[in-house]
Amino acid sequence: MKIALIGAGGKMGVRLSRNLKGSRYDVAHVEVSEIGQKRLKDEVGADCVAVDEALKDAKAVILAVPDTAIRKVGADIVPKVAPGTIVIALDAAAPFAGHFPERADVTYFVTHPCHPPIFNDETEMAAKRDYFGGIAARQAIVSALMQGPEEHFVIGEDIAKTIFQPILRSHRVTVEQMALLEPGLSETVCATLLVVMKDAMDEVVRRGVDRVAARDFLLGHLNILAAVVMEEVDGVFSDACNKAIVNGKPRLMRDDWLGVFETHEITESIRRIT
Repeated sequence: MKIALIGAGGKMGVRLSRNLKGSRYDVAHVEVSEIGQKRLKDEVGADCVAVDEALKDAKAVILAVPDTAIRKVGADIVPKVAPGTIVIALDAAAPFAGHFPERADVTYFVTHPCHPPIFNDETEMAAKRDYFGGIAARQAIVSALMQGPEEHFVIGEDIAKTIFQPILRSHRVTVEQMALLEPGLSETVCATLLVVMKDAMDEVVRRGVDRVAARDFLLGHLNILAAVVMEEVDGVFSDACNKAIVNGKPRLMRDDWLGVFETHEITESIRRIT
């Protein structure tokens, strides 16, 4: 099966090209920038072709381009593909925002990596240090069939498992649910709170605590506290910790903070980033 990989020389494109190399898929690489073309050649050993050549007889097209470029690239690519082609996006933001061209005879498939989890069974150092995924550490993925026949989900999921391998689990969601996961859960909430934790660490350092000591203390507590909260271990917090949470949560969080998951807030968040 032939796949056209658009944006093959970008950071994500090279990651995908590396995992597609040697797979059962015949890949046609497309990259407009000379820097990207050189990166792809140096790191993967692959050459690029013109977009029309790549799209000829391709059964699937992967758009490995930034969210902000999906509308423009999609408008150029989608009208050129054959009916029944599976167009794959690597993030839900642009599809959720309606940036794909309207075309009923093509399939839109969206997939995204979960990245290797904090709690895992990896034993090899390469896997332990693979924080992003797609190299040595197993990771879960989420995928959605936005439009198209049901049998195309299986094809799209197999491509997703190939480009994001090695795979821990594969989850099927809707595009709307994927938008709740990102930017909602992963970026608006998780990334923001992690930045706040780093700010808090910097503040105790400013108040006199040694930076290495503060970092060790924070990351160690993050490990055990997350294990308890996420039920990775059978444990409970101390009474003192529970009281600190009761006192700390209203000090740190607005009463209506869960409103970030309301449809209008997710839509506005995606509008700002696309």
